[in-house]
Amino acid sequence: MTSLRHNAEPRDVYLDAARDCILDVGWRRTTLTEVARRAGVSRMTIYRTWADMPQLLGDLMTREWAGVVADSLAEEDRDAPTIERLVGDIVGTVQRLRENELFVRIVDLDPELILPYLFSRRGRSQDGILELTVAALREAQAEGTARAGNPVAMARAMLLAAHGFVLSAHTMVDDEVSLEELDAELVLALTRSLQP
Repeated sequence: MTSLRHNAEPRDVYLDAARDCILDVGWRRTTLTEVARRAGVSRMTIYRTWADMPQLLGDLMTREWAGVVADSLAEEDRDAPTIERLVGDIVGTVQRLRENELFVRIVDLDPELILPYLFSRRGRSQDGILELTVAALREAQAEGTARAGNPVAMARAMLLAAHGFVLSAHTMVDDEVSLEELDAELVLALTRSLQP
């Protein structure tokens, strides 16, 4: 999800430069100085926006993952029932994250960057996904197409299930089970968990 530099806001140009650095050399070897060089601006310009690399990475990941979700939502069938759309959006997001070059690069080279979002706290992207999921669950409950229950707890449980399919699905793929079969099982599990 790289911005078109000639139409981009300066902040997006800086984030694009950081993204390019991480793809090229990984997180550990990326510096604010290198981001500034690639963006064609002074170091102070970057330092005025982000005090350090973790802040920049947080903004980059938020933008990247929000783009993945937006791409998934853009392909949803607006005429499909609410539950089918919701499950499709979640599974589509899972699939896109597994294929996202920045996500794959971080997991391959610097997996420790993901750990805080699995063990310590939620990130902005996770909160955004939860907000969308809760809204869809409330809509489905109002229609009577989703079971009763706390939509916030339901959304969080769905996100926890999705984490495994994003990060660990490849460990379950072999000659007996394909990734497509696992994704079909995720669709089935999510759909059945929401039915009244």
